[in-house]
Amino acid sequence: MAAPSAATRRKLQRKFRLRGFTLKVDALEEAAAFLDRFPDAEDDALDLLLDELDKEPLQSSILDRDAVRRVVALLVEAEEALDAASPAVTSARSALRVVDAFLVPRFHYDPIKKVFYEHTGRLAVHGEAGDKASLYRDRYQVLLQRLSRDKYFSKPAFDTVATEDSSCEITSIQSLIGCTGRRWIMGVISQLEERQFYLEDLTGAVNTCGFPPLEDREASVSLLMGLDFFGGGVIPTEEALRLSSLEKKAVNDMFVILSDVWLDNPETMEKLAVVLDGYDSVEVVPSLFVLMGNFCSRPCNLAFNSFEELRFQFGKLGEMIAARSRLKEHSRFLFVPGPDDAGPSKALPRCALPKYLIEELQKHIPNAIFVSNPCRSWKKLHMLYH
Repeated sequence: MAAPSAATRRKLQRKFRLRGFTLKVDALEEAAAFLDRFPDAEDDALDLLLDELDKEPLQSSILDRDAVRRVVALLVEAEEALDAASPAVTSARSALRVVDAFLVPRFHYDPIKKVFYEHTGRLAVHGEAGDKASLYRDRYQVLLQRLSRDKYFSKPAFDTVATEDSSCEITSIQSLIGCTGRRWIMGVISQLEERQFYLEDLTGAVNTCGFPPLEDREASVSLLMGLDFFGGGVIPTEEALRLSSLEKKAVNDMFVILSDVWLDNPETMEKLAVVLDGYDSVEVVPSLFVLMGNFCSRPCNLAFNSFEELRFQFGKLGEMIAARSRLKEHSRFLFVPGPDDAGPSKALPRCALPKYLIEELQKHIPNAIFVSNPCRSWKKLHMLYH
């Protein structure tokens, strides 16, 4: 495979960045090889490749060779890869991205440098005693830096009269000693003893409390540009406008969310079949079905000894979905575990359902998505939290 030219590299990197993707070196070479197949229509081929990548349930916005090669293989096998898809197919196969809770980027705020930095180290499976305090400390720092940007809580560089009359500059509790007059503080409400509440920051405590103002999303995005807090990739302004236009056209698109889908309950399965039949017969089928646990009427704890039966029930669910050809072809199915489903613990976030249970279902529905609880799903400009 010949190395792509510098111009091709720049074009690929720019186009992928506009869609919120970052290319590894091997992924860039794979994309360049795909463009070489269409020397007279490189731009159309690249747009088609990006559109198909948008439809994939990617785990990360950083693409490797396997992610690109999988989509390229689908396009190459198609007889008319560059022909425009029909409106019905385009509407049904809308871009969908699901973010597992264990794959969401972790950012920490540095109060000294006043910047966010991404945590790149390995995360422990089980937390230590000090991790709970760190959780609230980090949350406090994030809220405090946002509050300090508000015009009513930031100290003007000039005009001391305005400072005294209208500024609500935040003061730490430790700095209140020896101060007179009205002071503004920000902290966390805590209850150290029964019927006694306190407001704390990192230096002390008082027994009064208040509420910080909200910040517009546009203001946050402009200040945190380039940081992917959501986990689904950074969306440039140009891409947001394009997706907004697509959203307005998809007036019949919908998500269906069902919870407590007890696979071991015959009545539940009968009613679920009725629901699927109903949606399979509508003009535009839902683009996404979210099936949430618990998936068993009994808790899947150490006393549960019917995992083989539950695996079989998941297989029957796969057969039920596969029997509705329109749903299988045009809809995606997302499975989110419940509090009593099989897993290492009941603590949140819960990891995805064990592979042993879902193997039979995946034989019938290969593109089914299994993620953590909670998770995030992104489609066009809709962001859902489960």
